[in-house]
Amino acid sequence: MASACTGVTALTAFTVLGTAPSASAAAPKEACTGLYNARITFWAMTCSQPGEPMIGGFATWRNIPITFDQVDTGSATVQAANYMRVSPNTSSGPLAPNIEIGLYAEKTGKTTHTYGPRWSELTTSGGRTTAIKAGVNPTKPDKRNHTYMTVRQDSGNQWDVLYDFNKVGSTTKQLKVLGGNTNRIDIGLEVMGPKYINIPSVANRMQFMTGNKAWQQVATANVAKSVTLPVCSTTHKPPNCFTTKLTDNTKFTQWTVSKPRRQAAAAASPAAAPAARSDGPDGPVASLPATFNGVDQQALQACLENDPDSCLATVPGLSECVVTLRVCNAAALPSGGVSEDAPAGADVSAADIRARAAAAFDVPGDALAVEPPASPAGLKTRSNAANAHGDAAWTVTSTSSTPGLQRTDRRFEGFTARYSAQTGALLEACWGDLCDAS
Repeated sequence: MASACTGVTALTAFTVLGTAPSASAAAPKEACTGLYNARITFWAMTCSQPGEPMIGGFATWRNIPITFDQVDTGSATVQAANYMRVSPNTSSGPLAPNIEIGLYAEKTGKTTHTYGPRWSELTTSGGRTTAIKAGVNPTKPDKRNHTYMTVRQDSGNQWDVLYDFNKVGSTTKQLKVLGGNTNRIDIGLEVMGPKYINIPSVANRMQFMTGNKAWQQVATANVAKSVTLPVCSTTHKPPNCFTTKLTDNTKFTQWTVSKPRRQAAAAASPAAAPAARSDGPDGPVASLPATFNGVDQQALQACLENDPDSCLATVPGLSECVVTLRVCNAAALPSGGVSEDAPAGADVSAADIRARAAAAFDVPGDALAVEPPASPAGLKTRSNAANAHGDAAWTVTSTSSTPGLQRTDRRFEGFTARYSAQTGALLEACWGDLCDAS
């Protein structure tokens, strides 16, 4: 990807990247190592503390092909996630309510797996997560660029979540933004079952929005790292190692990370970004309106393919749309219906769903209630929640203690989760008090 824009005239809604002075803070080393350090989950994360009030986070990377060994791994959880996590207020401690949005892949059987984006709200009393069905090919590892964003609402303390510059949800339990070093933005890779997974280089680019609505890169001095597998080398060989590189100078520009499966992958240089896509005169780009909610759509699609971290600065109308209308990308609107690829007859069984939920939520299989797709009970549908999930779905509930999908020692009372009947992909879930969020 090209370098981030470093100083462009402001569009109507806010100043763009690079126009405000750098904040002075300190790298949150203790918080980063404390949060991203566990026995069965491995991370290659960066944690940034802007040092000033932060009211937005923005990240981009490509849908890279994550592959899994075609072997039976029993009840072991084998998955990978690349995400951005924004913590608006860490004054009470590093493990504060936060918003997570990213790309997730999970091995679901000997030869099957799920892949796609989702966003989560994680708090001290529970959490919830929702698959994202909007966007262009969100569940395809086609090396397409996608953008991940969360922006605080104009009034109150809650945040909207945007994928490819369109709103896909809103938080309910976030804390007030304070001044000083009281918020954090993390980005990177999380892996469980590394010996079964190959993850090519992911080029993570990230910015934050200041209190005066300026997009900036974080100063390198304010960035800490937590890498919990050894660096790949002749001594530490794949599959149990990471390759990482922070392209910095004085600013966080790119966090490049991979988890190779074999030595050859570790020795190879990172793959070059694919050439810009040309949809042709009759393709999707040509069929878009010239403008949508004030945004130049041709310019937006070209920017998303070639240099997405500069789009807020270079695409006419986009910056204003993001902070006002929140629906800015005509090519990435929800399409409705089942968007997952699944061969005929690939429906998953009750036993599959029970085993998957038990492993994911750390609850005994006999403590789960599993309802088939014919019984549409379960989660109360929320606005924009995974496109209202017209998909047929299994519903799993339990009142047992669970950590939810949070990688911490905290336990919560009960959960509800919905899984696609076609692929077994997690559609949405809640645990603890957030199951009661209105």
